[in-house]
Amino acid sequence: MSETNRLVAITLDESSIGRGTADQEHEREIAIYDLIDENTFGVPGVDRGPYTLGIALHDAKLALEIKTEGGDAIVAHILSLTPFRKILKDYFLVCESYYAAIRTATPAQIEAIDMGRRGLHNEGANLLAERLKGKIDTDMDTARRLFTLVTALHWKG
Repeated sequence: MSETNRLVAITLDESSIGRGTADQEHEREIAIYDLIDENTFGVPGVDRGPYTLGIALHDAKLALEIKTEGGDAIVAHILSLTPFRKILKDYFLVCESYYAAIRTATPAQIEAIDMGRRGLHNEGANLLAERLKGKIDTDMDTARRLFTLVTALHWKG
């Protein structure tokens, strides 16, 4: 892993996020920890990393603010969330089923629901990577963790 093409800090806009359930908050914390621990992240044509990333929602759009580790602004990208609506809706429905199943279902039922959840998560990560192409260089594991954070922005209840 390059020492410069990576994220060293992530900030989520608390006014955009709201509080989620304990399971959702735990998932967000794990995604941030995993993302900081291992990631591939770069800005095409810019070699000023490592980077920090601020994530927020503004007018139903995803705002990604990229800065140097020292806090100098590099670029901000605004992405429409419209292409994500169906995936997010389906993902949250499956997550609700998964969290309910953990408490009462058989291991085989939990595994089946979890496979569906992971499939939707991968679909969302692929879409995010596609939408960021040419703006942010990332690998699939990083895109998956970033998609987890995108879902965290919608956990307002």
